[in-house]
Parts: sequence; structure tokens; C-alpha cells
Amino acid sequence: MHADPWCDLPDELPPREPEREERYTVKLEVFEGPLDLLLHLIKKEQVSIYDIPIARITEQYLDYLRRMEELDLTIAGEYLVMAATLIYIKSKMLLPRDQGPMVEAEEDDPRRELVERLLEYQKYKAAAELLWSKAEREQAVFTRGRVETDDANPEVNATLFDLFRAFHRAMERLKERQELAIAREEITMAQKIAELQARLEREERVDITALFEEARSRRELLILFLAVLELVRIAVIRVVQTERFGRILALRVRASTEIVA
Repeated sequence: MHADPWCDLPDELPPREPEREERYTVKLEVFEGPLDLLLHLIKKEQVSIYDIPIARITEQYLDYLRRMEELDLTIAGEYLVMAATLIYIKSKMLLPRDQGPMVEAEEDDPRRELVERLLEYQKYKAAAELLWSKAEREQAVFTRGRVETDDANPEVNATLFDLFRAFHRAMERLKERQELAIAREEITMAQKIAELQARLEREERVDITALFEEARSRRELLILFLAVLELVRIAVIRVVQTERFGRILALRVRASTEIVA
């Protein structure tokens, strides 16, 4: 689906239905973005993400935007783009489908691309929540000690919380700028681990913060982050900082041929 996201956006949001008046409250739940809101609506409807009732979900999505408007809350552009996308999909679902033998059912479903985006976001969200929980536990039990090193290059141990903080900053930067429309590479965590190990064979230390900043997409950044965590877990590398809250560096502890899929 590659349509102009603005062409189907209505001039104004649908009017409020009187019978729903009693359901509105001043407090409005906050979501991280349009995909987060959609996942919430799908979960509330107790339906499969693979079979989204697009008409009902679209109505509820627009209802949420209207309530934001009534409370004088700024509606981010990405929410409006998603609204236009939902309206476009809804209109496509109403069109008669070509039942010819050459038409694949999966390819013909206008919801397919949206479902793929939701599934990918769902994986990212679950991983981020798990890692944040782990980071908080690590912060509670880790003591920040000084690494034995030469005086010219003083370093301090980095905790999982420090690593997550660097990852989160890089993720926020990717959210602020539009990601490049590049062909999706099916890169795996095992491949990222192998790349990091090969680089550590050549270099004394690797600037993890720089690698995070160079990531071109959220997916690439997440896979890189998970790869670093796995190498820390199996004690192949340790992470340090040049100073407290400084850049994060990876140092090789031991050689390993273990690649985690």
C-alpha cells in the first residue's frame, strides 16, 4: 500500500455521537504513537492482529483523535497520517475483490502492510519493556567500580542501565527524524554478534555509542542492542565508559565462536 496518506483525510473529524456522551472523561490515556494506540484498541476488542476489524478500529481511532481535539491537545502529524491510512484501508476493504485465480489472498488484503508494522512494533515494545525492567533491577544491585586500566585512559564499569540509556537516546533520535526508505535487510542477531566479534578481533575496543548513533532504522538499532546484551551475558565482552555517563565502549574479555540465533 503506497498511497498519499493525506488524500483521504477528512476535512474534520466525525461528529460526536450523543449516546456516547457519558463515556468521555477529562483524563485521556497517553500513547507512545499511533501504532501503540492501534495495539491498545485491538487488544481492547479482543481480536486477532491478523484479522483487524478495520471499520470498527478506524471509528475508535478517530474517536480518540476527536477527544484529543476537544481537550485542546496537539495532535502529532504521525497520528493524522495513520488516520488517513486507516481510512484508505477501510475504503479498499469496501471495494469488490478480484476473485481471479492469479490473485493471492494474502497479497490482496489491504491490511497486510499495517499488520506487518504492528507485529514489528509489538516485538520492539515487548523487548523494550523487558529490557527496561532488567535495567532497573541491575541499577538497584550494581555498584559502579573503577576498571583497572592505565592512568592515561581512566574508565569506569558501565551497567546495563547505562547501556539502555545510550540505546534509548539513539532510539529517540531515530523517532525525531524520518527513517530512510531503504529495502529491509533480513539481518539477524547472530549476524550482528558475528560482526561485533570480528571487529573486536581487529580493534582493542569498539565504541558502542557510535554504533547506536549510526543505526539507520529502529529495527537495526534494536537488533544491535540485543546483540551487545547477549555478548555481555555470555561474558565475551564487558562494557565500560570513559567517564560516568560518558560514551560506552566494548572490550573483549575472551574469544568465543558461539553465535546465538
